[in-house]
Amino acid sequence: MVDLPDPTPGPGEVLIRVAAASVNFSDVARRSGALYPFPTPLPFVLGGEVAGTIEAVGSDVGDLAIGTPVFGLAGADGRGGYAELALASARNVAPIPPGVDPAHAAGVVIEGVTATLLLTDVAPVGPATTLLIPAAAGGVGSFLVQIATLLSVGTIIAAASTPMKRGRARALGAHHVVDPTDPTWPRQVRERTAGRGVDVALEAAGGDSLDRTLTTLAPFGRAVVYGMASGSPGHIQQSTLEHLLYRPSLSPTLTVFNLGLHFGLKPDIAGAALGRLIGWVADGAVSVDVSERFALEDAAEAHERLETRATTGKTVLIP
Repeated sequence: MVDLPDPTPGPGEVLIRVAAASVNFSDVARRSGALYPFPTPLPFVLGGEVAGTIEAVGSDVGDLAIGTPVFGLAGADGRGGYAELALASARNVAPIPPGVDPAHAAGVVIEGVTATLLLTDVAPVGPATTLLIPAAAGGVGSFLVQIATLLSVGTIIAAASTPMKRGRARALGAHHVVDPTDPTWPRQVRERTAGRGVDVALEAAGGDSLDRTLTTLAPFGRAVVYGMASGSPGHIQQSTLEHLLYRPSLSPTLTVFNLGLHFGLKPDIAGAALGRLIGWVADGAVSVDVSERFALEDAAEAHERLETRATTGKTVLIP
């Protein structure tokens, strides 16, 4: 914990007095020096998603005014959301609907919008889709199961590592569950699809998990990589690659998703997903499970809990 000068919003920016800052695996990766797609210039204040009240505004921020409760993606010049005050681009924040807890609003920006974009923009799903969701009781995973249910996905297969987490995935709407710590789990996925495989397989662990995920694909199936929680990029065995490339009947697709690029290069689509998601939360169609709240000075403990997979749902810091 250090004292820094209060940041000043520039053109197109707002300054937010933070009521809640969510903790994510991306924060763990940056703090630990793990492989990450964007640079982390030191000194660096962690934290991407925040909720709070606008304290000051720069020019060209539209209708956003001082005193407005907002949530969104923070971060400018290495100054993130683990702070009392955080800068954000005006196009990356939105008003908090009445009745929504700031901790819940903070918890949807990265993981919830990731889930929304994956299922509506990157690999659109519907009633005819069979879908495989990894870490289905975790942050992104719990949103994925709920949104897939909301979108009437035909078959939702959830992977979760403990009986409690598999039970949670079922409670959220999964039709089938598998244990990813069981080496036979890809075969179990195929059995639950009558041997056909899944139309969309999402992948977030990296390492050898990508190889196993690819073996679950149906003809014309799509695998979407959106993370590497193992700390290692995905590996594909030569035998798997040959199986996929030289069987014309499969014709698989492999896609890589990055939320930061969506906010940077597709701000209208990312902003629409943010608005759509918070509407679902405000209506009660999607729930946000804030399972643990830590004081800002206890961020290290929050990271340790996340790294050891001791959490379910969202973890937030309260300045």
